[in-house]
Amino acid sequence: MTESALWTSEEIASATGGVANTGFAVSGVAFDSREIVRGDLFIAMKGEATDGHRFIEKALAAGASGVLCENAITSPHVRVSDSVAALDALGIAARLRSQAQIVGVTGSAGKTSTKEALYKTLERAAPGRAHCSVKSYNNHVGVPLSLARMPANARYGVFEMGMNHKDELSALTRLVRPDVAIITTIAPAHIGHFRDEAEIADAKGEIFEGLEPGGTAIIPRDNPHFERLFAAASAHADNIMTFGRHPSSDARVLDHVRATNGGSLVTAEIGDRRLCYTVAAPGEHWVMNSLAIMAAVHALGADLAVAGLALAELPGLAGRGARVRIALPGGEALLIDESYNANPASMAATIGGLGEERADRRIAVLGAMKELGALSDTYHSGLAAPLASASVDKVILVGDEMHILAETLRKSLAAPDDLAHVATASEALKVLKSWLQPGDSVLVKGSNAMGLSALVTALGETRASEEV
Repeated sequence: MTESALWTSEEIASATGGVANTGFAVSGVAFDSREIVRGDLFIAMKGEATDGHRFIEKALAAGASGVLCENAITSPHVRVSDSVAALDALGIAARLRSQAQIVGVTGSAGKTSTKEALYKTLERAAPGRAHCSVKSYNNHVGVPLSLARMPANARYGVFEMGMNHKDELSALTRLVRPDVAIITTIAPAHIGHFRDEAEIADAKGEIFEGLEPGGTAIIPRDNPHFERLFAAASAHADNIMTFGRHPSSDARVLDHVRATNGGSLVTAEIGDRRLCYTVAAPGEHWVMNSLAIMAAVHALGADLAVAGLALAELPGLAGRGARVRIALPGGEALLIDESYNANPASMAATIGGLGEERADRRIAVLGAMKELGALSDTYHSGLAAPLASASVDKVILVGDEMHILAETLRKSLAAPDDLAHVATASEALKVLKSWLQPGDSVLVKGSNAMGLSALVTALGETRASEEV
């Protein structure tokens, strides 16, 4: 391998059982031709919707140095019989050659945010030597892709793993083979595919099946399914760390207060150490995320003080807590972008965070939550309580599933025009623009399928500034 190369054609062929038509080296890996940057390996895969082989020329024109494909082409390539299986094989090869300490992250809420924050703490401890999965690449193709992108000299790797059916995490964790495995929380996300939350806990517990010898499981002590998670961890982990408020938690919050930047100043015990640190992101859920992160840092033997500094500087993620100031005549409004996804637990947590904002008015734009099955009405109507607790002044509900919450709120909101129930994000944007005033704090939260990110983008065109 050349010094700057991620993979050579010889190594790709060896890992995948393919045949290279010429020698080449790549500095990255992608299976979406729209994401190709110069020097990448483009993996052309046949899927249900389209065939990546149709985009080989586009990928090469964008600067791909080589292609992993099933067809013979004249450009530099490694030919295999099955590109999807070859991606798995490349991910496995990346894990086999790596000496990095590996962390796997899953949970019903907060896994992407926790993954990103943990990566930032480890990158600060080892600049240029930490690696993580990008975006929410957490499924059967995203995980091996993220592994294949890991440099051979990485010191740390952090990988998100998701699931919405039984046995999915079992397969993913055996690819990642984590040294540390985190479950952020158990909540009714994707419950439409499961009998109850206990089944979700069992499915999330599959992450421990891939733990390396000497591995550590990190689990939420305060969760109602703690005993179930502890049993799953005990079967595979040599070490178990718990986090939460419970007195027996290994990473335990002693106190937290609102910081001047809107985040939280946390006092916690991590193992045998007492720490004070700031979490830039606001909300109780971020305090809990920080405990899981600190537990992982402790398990890895990394520097807790450095981790605290990183958490204090953590910027908000687009769709997952980014805070944007919107310029308006006479002042500004605050937009809290939680538009990427939603489930009952994350909805309640972020609505609670809105209630902590110092604002003239609090406005919630809430999109329907998907994959809740027969309990959809129960979970949607259940959002009335956190909205009341957060003293939300105005609410825009988006999607058919929100009809039950709209009926509930009509009985409790101060005036009929404090509530709007619309079908689409574009309709929600029109209503919000008509309501928005300087001094408002606006939460935008919903399942990704509702497309509320488009609303955020449209408002962002008038942004005044972004908070970090």
